[in-house]
Amino acid sequence: MSFFNRLRAAFGRSRESLAAVENLGRARKPIDAAFWEELEELLLVADFGVPTTAKIIAGLKTVQRQELWRTSDQAIARFRKDVERFLTVPGADLDLSRKPSVWLVVGVNGSGKTTTIGKLAARLRDQGKRVLLVAADTFRAAAAEQLAVWADRSGAGLVRGAEGADPSSVVFDALQTAKAREADVIVVDTAGRLQTKTNLMEELKKMHRVVERETGAPPSETLLVVDGTTGQNAISQARLFNEATRLSGIVVTKLDSTAKGGVLVAIVDTLEVPIKLVGLGESVEALRPFKPAEFIDALFEDAA
Repeated sequence: MSFFNRLRAAFGRSRESLAAVENLGRARKPIDAAFWEELEELLLVADFGVPTTAKIIAGLKTVQRQELWRTSDQAIARFRKDVERFLTVPGADLDLSRKPSVWLVVGVNGSGKTTTIGKLAARLRDQGKRVLLVAADTFRAAAAEQLAVWADRSGAGLVRGAEGADPSSVVFDALQTAKAREADVIVVDTAGRLQTKTNLMEELKKMHRVVERETGAPPSETLLVVDGTTGQNAISQARLFNEATRLSGIVVTKLDSTAKGGVLVAIVDTLEVPIKLVGLGESVEALRPFKPAEFIDALFEDAA
């Protein structure tokens, strides 16, 4: 199955909801209060979330008054364009402009964070980059072991500390190692525990300070990995991590038939941060750059 077809299959539930949106347009209903209420309900079912749904509908109502739309097909045609516009945020490419480029990868345990780092390492190695993986999640021994397997598989280097060690000290050691090995990219696996918001924020801020002090610049990327099946919970995670460390991009993993595509729109709208990668399976090839136009086609094309 092609990547595009897998993407379409991943949004099975969203496609059902958005097929109803498309059908609402084809019905050429009059644009009245009942139409707006029906559209709002369909978007909420597709997991666009209340704030993003409200913003989309408010925008459509504004254009409707300006262009004097009379039937639903005009509104739905504009809706598709608006969704793509919501998802098109500057800075969607991964930043490799510095040497070394330091990427912090954050996310709750179980989101697919460590696996995503391994896939990123494999992709970068295929591009001829010298890659150093950093096991800074020192509170979970399994994370370091998993990262070691990916380092061995991809040919990347690995720096790890003792279990329970200060994560920032591991990052410091990694930066020194990277200089000695002339690494192109350093990818840091951070702790995913969320016992308290304060602890999480302070730990991530400390890592940022270490990177900036040792390299003269903040991390090139701070990527949040979210599980695409968690729906609106992914938005609350994104808000929390963005408060702790300003995110540069989102990686959405575990997209399967239970995923709701609307949540991707809601995350981007909430944070104004681009989705940079999506994952549709276990293989390295299943992690791909996110393309808004491809996403729109997967959600809507032949939806009925």
